[in-house]
Amino acid sequence: MELTSEEVLNRLNQRGFIDKDVPKDIDLVAEIKRLKKEKNAVILAHYYQEAEIQDLADYLGDSLYLAQAAEKVAAEMIVFAGVHFMAETAKIINPSKKVILPDLNAGCSLADSCLPVDFKKFIDQYPGAHVVTYINCSAEIKALSTIVCTSSNAVRVIDAIPEGETIIFAPDKNLGRYLIRETGRDMILWDGSCIVHEAFSFERIVNLAKEHPKAKFIAHPESESQVLDVAEYIGSTSGLLKFVQEDDAQEFIVATEAGILYEMKKRCPEKTFIPAPVEDDTCACNECAFMKLNTLEKLYLCMEYEKPEIILSEDLIKKANLPITRMLKLG
Repeated sequence: MELTSEEVLNRLNQRGFIDKDVPKDIDLVAEIKRLKKEKNAVILAHYYQEAEIQDLADYLGDSLYLAQAAEKVAAEMIVFAGVHFMAETAKIINPSKKVILPDLNAGCSLADSCLPVDFKKFIDQYPGAHVVTYINCSAEIKALSTIVCTSSNAVRVIDAIPEGETIIFAPDKNLGRYLIRETGRDMILWDGSCIVHEAFSFERIVNLAKEHPKAKFIAHPESESQVLDVAEYIGSTSGLLKFVQEDDAQEFIVATEAGILYEMKKRCPEKTFIPAPVEDDTCACNECAFMKLNTLEKLYLCMEYEKPEIILSEDLIKKANLPITRMLKLG
Protein backbone atom coordinates (compact mmCIF):
# COMPACT_ATOMS: atom_id res chain seq x y z
CA MET A 1 0.00 0.00 0.00
CA GLU A 2 1.30 3.46 -0.93
CA LEU A 3 2.02 5.93 1.82
CA THR A 4 1.03 9.54 1.49
CA SER A 5 3.53 12.18 2.58
CA GLU A 6 1.39 12.83 5.65
CA GLU A 7 1.42 9.14 6.61
CA VAL A 8 5.18 9.05 6.20
CA LEU A 9 5.53 11.92 8.64
CA ASN A 10 3.14 10.30 11.10
CA ARG A 11 5.00 6.99 10.95
CA LEU A 12 8.21 8.71 11.84
CA ASN A 13 6.51 9.53 15.17
CA GLN A 14 8.72 12.49 15.87
CA ARG A 15 8.87 16.22 15.50
CA GLY A 16 10.06 17.70 12.23
CA PHE A 17 13.58 17.97 13.61
CA ILE A 18 15.66 16.43 16.40
CA ASP A 19 14.45 18.18 19.55
CA LYS A 20 17.73 18.05 21.46
CA ASP A 21 20.17 20.68 22.61
CA VAL A 22 23.42 21.16 20.76
CA PRO A 23 26.35 20.78 23.19
CA LYS A 24 27.76 24.09 24.35
CA ASP A 25 31.01 25.41 22.89
CA ILE A 26 30.90 22.87 20.07
CA ASP A 27 32.56 23.64 16.74
CA LEU A 28 29.62 22.78 14.49
CA VAL A 29 31.58 22.89 11.25
CA ALA A 30 34.31 20.61 12.60
CA GLU A 31 31.76 18.21 14.08
CA ILE A 32 29.75 18.00 10.86
CA LYS A 33 32.94 17.23 8.93
CA ARG A 34 33.82 14.56 11.50
CA LEU A 35 30.36 12.99 11.24
CA LYS A 36 30.56 12.90 7.45
CA LYS A 37 33.72 10.83 7.64
CA GLU A 38 32.63 8.69 10.59
CA LYS A 39 29.22 7.80 9.13
CA ASN A 40 30.26 7.58 5.48
CA ALA A 41 27.88 10.36 4.57
CA VAL A 42 27.68 13.05 1.89
CA ILE A 43 25.86 16.37 2.08
CA LEU A 44 23.77 17.49 -0.88
CA ALA A 45 22.74 21.14 -0.61
CA HIS A 46 20.63 23.48 -2.74
CA TYR A 47 21.78 26.97 -3.65
CA TYR A 48 18.94 28.38 -1.52
CA GLN A 49 20.41 27.09 1.73
CA GLU A 50 22.21 29.28 4.26
CA ALA A 51 25.77 30.18 3.28
CA GLU A 52 27.30 28.08 6.08
CA ILE A 53 25.51 24.97 4.83
CA GLN A 54 26.43 25.65 1.21
CA ASP A 55 30.10 25.77 2.22
CA LEU A 56 29.85 22.32 3.84
CA ALA A 57 28.20 20.61 0.88
CA ASP A 58 29.88 17.82 -1.04
CA TYR A 59 27.43 18.52 -3.86
CA LEU A 60 25.97 22.02 -4.28
CA GLY A 61 23.54 22.79 -7.07
CA ASP A 62 20.03 23.08 -8.42
CA SER A 63 17.37 20.37 -8.49
CA LEU A 64 18.63 18.68 -11.66
CA TYR A 65 22.26 18.57 -10.57
CA LEU A 66 21.33 17.27 -7.11
CA ALA A 67 19.13 14.55 -8.62
CA GLN A 68 22.01 13.50 -10.88
CA ALA A 69 24.38 13.54 -7.91
CA ALA A 70 22.01 11.51 -5.72
CA GLU A 71 21.85 8.80 -8.37
CA LYS A 72 25.63 8.32 -8.25
CA VAL A 73 26.25 8.60 -4.49
CA ALA A 74 28.29 5.67 -3.18
CA ALA A 75 28.29 6.75 0.47
CA GLU A 76 25.97 4.96 2.87
CA MET A 77 24.02 8.05 3.92
CA ILE A 78 22.72 11.07 2.01
CA VAL A 79 22.19 14.19 4.09
CA PHE A 80 19.93 16.45 2.05
CA ALA A 81 20.08 20.12 2.93
CA GLY A 82 17.09 21.26 0.95
CA VAL A 83 13.35 20.73 1.12
CA HIS A 84 11.28 17.59 1.53
CA PHE A 85 10.54 16.81 -2.13
CA MET A 86 14.27 16.97 -2.91
CA ALA A 87 15.12 14.47 -0.21
CA GLU A 88 12.26 12.25 -1.41
CA THR A 89 13.70 12.39 -4.94
CA ALA A 90 17.10 11.27 -3.65
CA LYS A 91 15.48 8.32 -1.88
CA ILE A 92 13.52 7.37 -5.00
CA ILE A 93 16.62 7.50 -7.19
CA ASN A 94 18.90 5.71 -4.73
CA PRO A 95 16.60 3.68 -2.44
CA SER A 96 19.35 1.58 -0.86
CA LYS A 97 20.78 4.67 0.84
CA LYS A 98 19.61 6.18 4.09
CA VAL A 99 18.37 9.70 3.32
CA ILE A 100 17.99 12.23 6.11
CA LEU A 101 16.77 15.83 6.15
CA PRO A 102 17.64 18.36 8.88
CA ASP A 103 14.01 19.47 9.25
CA LEU A 104 11.03 17.54 7.85
CA ASN A 105 8.98 20.73 8.05
CA ALA A 106 11.12 22.09 5.22
CA GLY A 107 8.37 21.72 2.66
CA CYS A 108 7.45 23.56 -0.53
CA SER A 109 4.45 25.78 -1.24
CA LEU A 110 4.45 24.61 -4.85
CA ALA A 111 4.41 20.93 -3.90
CA ASP A 112 1.67 21.64 -1.35
CA SER A 113 -0.48 23.22 -4.08
CA CYS A 114 -0.90 19.83 -5.79
CA LEU A 115 -2.51 17.13 -3.67
CA PRO A 116 -2.46 13.57 -5.08
CA VAL A 117 -6.20 12.91 -4.74
CA ASP A 118 -7.06 16.13 -6.58
CA PHE A 119 -4.40 15.66 -9.22
CA LYS A 120 -5.56 12.13 -9.98
CA LYS A 121 -9.07 13.44 -10.66
CA PHE A 122 -7.60 16.17 -12.84
CA ILE A 123 -5.50 13.93 -15.07
CA ASP A 124 -8.31 11.36 -15.36
CA GLN A 125 -10.19 13.98 -17.39
CA TYR A 126 -7.56 13.67 -20.14
CA PRO A 127 -6.98 9.97 -20.88
CA GLY A 128 -3.86 9.31 -22.91
CA ALA A 129 -2.24 12.63 -22.04
CA HIS A 130 1.47 12.91 -21.26
CA VAL A 131 1.73 14.04 -17.66
CA VAL A 132 4.82 16.21 -17.23
CA THR A 133 5.49 17.26 -13.66
CA TYR A 134 7.99 19.74 -12.35
CA ILE A 135 10.32 18.09 -9.85
CA ASN A 136 8.92 20.42 -7.15
CA CYS A 137 6.17 17.96 -6.22
CA SER A 138 5.61 15.05 -3.86
CA ALA A 139 6.56 11.45 -4.53
CA GLU A 140 2.88 10.63 -4.96
CA ILE A 141 2.55 13.18 -7.77
CA LYS A 142 5.69 11.88 -9.46
CA ALA A 143 4.17 8.39 -9.33
CA LEU A 144 1.23 9.70 -11.39
CA SER A 145 3.51 11.23 -14.01
CA THR A 146 4.81 10.23 -17.43
CA ILE A 147 8.02 12.17 -16.99
CA VAL A 148 9.51 14.64 -14.51
CA CYS A 149 11.41 17.81 -15.41
CA THR A 150 13.35 20.60 -13.76
CA SER A 151 13.58 24.22 -14.83
CA SER A 152 16.99 23.35 -16.33
CA ASN A 153 15.68 20.71 -18.74
CA ALA A 154 11.94 21.46 -19.04
CA VAL A 155 12.14 22.72 -22.64
CA ARG A 156 14.10 19.59 -23.64
CA VAL A 157 11.51 17.36 -21.94
CA ILE A 158 8.58 19.06 -23.69
CA ASP A 159 10.35 18.99 -27.05
CA ALA A 160 10.87 15.22 -26.65
CA ILE A 161 7.10 14.61 -26.68
CA PRO A 162 5.73 14.00 -30.20
CA GLU A 163 3.88 16.88 -31.84
CA GLY A 164 0.12 16.72 -31.58
CA GLU A 165 0.13 14.76 -28.30
CA THR A 166 -1.85 16.09 -25.33
CA ILE A 167 0.36 17.40 -22.53
CA ILE A 168 -0.58 18.11 -18.93
CA PHE A 169 1.95 20.23 -17.03
CA ALA A 170 1.97 20.54 -13.26
CA PRO A 171 2.16 21.94 -10.71
CA ASP A 172 3.63 25.37 -11.61
CA LYS A 173 1.37 27.43 -13.88
CA ASN A 174 3.96 30.18 -14.29
CA LEU A 175 6.65 27.79 -15.49
CA GLY A 176 3.98 26.14 -17.65
CA ARG A 177 3.08 29.43 -19.35
CA TYR A 178 6.75 30.13 -19.95
CA LEU A 179 7.19 26.68 -21.54
CA ILE A 180 4.17 27.19 -23.79
CA ARG A 181 5.79 30.40 -25.01
CA GLU A 182 9.21 28.81 -25.48
CA THR A 183 8.14 25.54 -27.12
CA GLY A 184 5.01 26.63 -28.97
CA ARG A 185 3.19 23.61 -27.52
CA ASP A 186 -0.33 23.82 -26.17
CA MET A 187 -0.48 22.39 -22.65
CA ILE A 188 -3.09 21.86 -19.97
CA LEU A 189 -1.84 23.56 -16.81
CA TRP A 190 -2.45 22.73 -13.17
CA ASP A 191 -3.18 25.86 -11.13
CA GLY A 192 -0.19 25.87 -8.76
CA SER A 193 2.57 28.35 -7.97
CA CYS A 194 5.54 29.12 -5.75
CA ILE A 195 4.85 31.80 -3.14
CA VAL A 196 8.49 32.88 -3.26
CA HIS A 197 8.56 33.58 -6.99
CA GLU A 198 5.06 35.04 -7.07
CA ALA A 199 5.99 37.61 -4.41
CA PHE A 200 8.12 39.75 -6.72
CA SER A 201 6.72 43.21 -7.33
CA PHE A 202 6.65 44.17 -11.01
CA GLU A 203 6.34 47.87 -10.18
CA ARG A 204 9.19 47.86 -7.68
CA ILE A 205 11.41 45.90 -10.08
CA VAL A 206 10.81 48.51 -12.78
CA ASN A 207 11.63 51.33 -10.35
CA LEU A 208 14.76 49.49 -9.16
CA ALA A 209 15.89 49.06 -12.75
CA LYS A 210 15.57 52.81 -13.27
CA GLU A 211 17.81 53.37 -10.23
CA HIS A 212 20.37 50.96 -11.71
CA PRO A 213 20.27 51.61 -15.47
CA LYS A 214 23.38 49.51 -16.13
CA ALA A 215 22.04 46.47 -14.28
CA LYS A 216 20.62 43.51 -16.18
CA PHE A 217 17.41 42.04 -14.83
CA ILE A 218 17.38 38.24 -14.78
CA ALA A 219 14.62 35.94 -13.52
CA HIS A 220 13.66 32.37 -12.75
CA PRO A 221 10.77 31.03 -14.91
CA GLU A 222 8.65 30.32 -11.82
CA SER A 223 8.07 34.08 -11.69
CA GLU A 224 4.84 35.61 -12.99
CA SER A 225 4.52 36.43 -16.70
CA GLN A 226 4.73 40.21 -16.33
CA VAL A 227 8.01 39.85 -14.43
CA LEU A 228 9.41 37.52 -17.10
CA ASP A 229 8.33 39.94 -19.83
CA VAL A 230 10.86 42.53 -18.64
CA ALA A 231 13.70 40.09 -17.93
CA GLU A 232 16.79 40.21 -20.13
CA TYR A 233 17.51 36.59 -19.30
CA ILE A 234 15.24 33.82 -17.98
CA GLY A 235 16.73 30.63 -16.64
CA SER A 236 16.95 27.97 -13.97
CA THR A 237 19.00 28.54 -10.84
CA SER A 238 22.08 27.07 -12.49
CA GLY A 239 21.25 28.95 -15.69
CA LEU A 240 21.17 32.26 -13.83
CA LEU A 241 24.47 31.44 -12.18
CA LYS A 242 26.10 30.63 -15.50
CA PHE A 243 24.71 33.76 -17.12
CA VAL A 244 26.17 36.18 -14.57
CA GLN A 245 29.56 34.50 -14.92
CA GLU A 246 29.62 34.77 -18.70
CA ASP A 247 27.85 38.10 -19.30
CA ASP A 248 29.84 41.34 -19.55
CA ALA A 249 27.49 43.29 -17.27
CA GLN A 250 28.86 44.23 -13.85
CA GLU A 251 25.51 44.62 -12.12
CA PHE A 252 22.48 42.33 -11.97
CA ILE A 253 19.01 42.45 -10.46
CA VAL A 254 18.12 38.84 -9.64
CA ALA A 255 14.55 37.52 -9.34
CA THR A 256 14.79 34.21 -7.55
CA GLU A 257 15.38 33.03 -3.99
CA ALA A 258 18.10 35.20 -2.48
CA GLY A 259 20.28 32.27 -1.40
CA ILE A 260 21.77 32.04 -4.91
CA LEU A 261 23.39 35.46 -4.47
CA TYR A 262 25.97 33.93 -2.13
CA GLU A 263 27.31 31.63 -4.83
CA MET A 264 27.09 34.39 -7.43
CA LYS A 265 29.26 36.65 -5.24
CA LYS A 266 31.75 33.84 -4.65
CA ARG A 267 32.16 33.19 -8.36
CA CYS A 268 32.03 36.84 -9.44
CA PRO A 269 33.37 38.93 -6.54
CA GLU A 270 33.90 41.94 -8.78
CA LYS A 271 30.23 42.10 -9.78
CA THR A 272 27.20 43.49 -7.93
CA PHE A 273 24.05 41.44 -7.32
CA ILE A 274 20.82 43.03 -6.19
CA PRO A 275 17.88 40.89 -5.01
CA ALA A 276 14.66 41.73 -6.84
CA PRO A 277 12.13 43.44 -4.53
CA VAL A 278 8.88 41.87 -3.37
CA GLU A 279 5.44 43.35 -2.74
CA ASP A 280 6.11 43.63 0.99
CA ASP A 281 8.18 46.80 1.26
CA THR A 282 9.49 45.74 4.68
CA CYS A 283 11.61 43.05 3.01
CA ALA A 284 14.83 43.82 1.17
CA CYS A 285 14.90 40.47 -0.62
CA ASN A 286 12.96 37.27 -1.12
CA GLU A 287 13.82 34.16 0.89
CA CYS A 288 12.11 30.78 1.07
CA ALA A 289 11.12 30.25 4.69
CA PHE A 290 11.04 26.48 4.10
CA MET A 291 14.62 26.38 2.80
CA LYS A 292 15.81 28.46 5.72
CA LEU A 293 14.34 26.01 8.28
CA ASN A 294 17.52 24.00 7.85
CA THR A 295 20.22 25.39 10.12
CA LEU A 296 23.76 24.40 10.99
CA GLU A 297 22.53 23.15 14.38
CA LYS A 298 19.82 20.98 12.80
CA LEU A 299 22.30 19.68 10.25
CA TYR A 300 24.61 18.56 13.05
CA LEU A 301 21.78 16.95 15.06
CA CYS A 302 20.33 15.06 12.10
CA MET A 303 23.76 13.62 11.30
CA GLU A 304 24.47 12.74 14.92
CA TYR A 305 21.16 10.89 15.39
CA GLU A 306 20.54 9.98 11.70
CA LYS A 307 17.03 11.40 11.82
CA PRO A 308 14.60 12.56 10.50
CA GLU A 309 14.77 9.88 7.83
CA ILE A 310 12.89 9.84 4.54
CA ILE A 311 10.82 6.65 4.44
CA LEU A 312 8.83 5.63 1.36
CA SER A 313 7.15 2.36 0.46
CA GLU A 314 8.80 0.12 -2.14
CA ASP A 315 5.75 0.40 -4.37
CA LEU A 316 5.76 4.19 -4.31
CA ILE A 317 9.51 4.27 -4.99
CA LYS A 318 9.07 1.97 -7.97
CA LYS A 319 6.25 4.05 -9.49
CA ALA A 320 7.94 7.41 -8.88
CA ASN A 321 11.33 6.21 -10.12
CA LEU A 322 10.20 5.60 -13.70
CA PRO A 323 9.35 9.23 -14.66
CA ILE A 324 12.51 10.48 -12.93
CA THR A 325 14.64 7.93 -14.78
CA ARG A 326 13.10 9.06 -18.07
CA MET A 327 14.15 12.61 -17.24
CA LEU A 328 17.70 11.66 -16.29
CA LYS A 329 18.15 9.75 -19.54
CA LEU A 330 17.46 12.98 -21.43
CA GLY A 331 20.40 14.56 -19.61
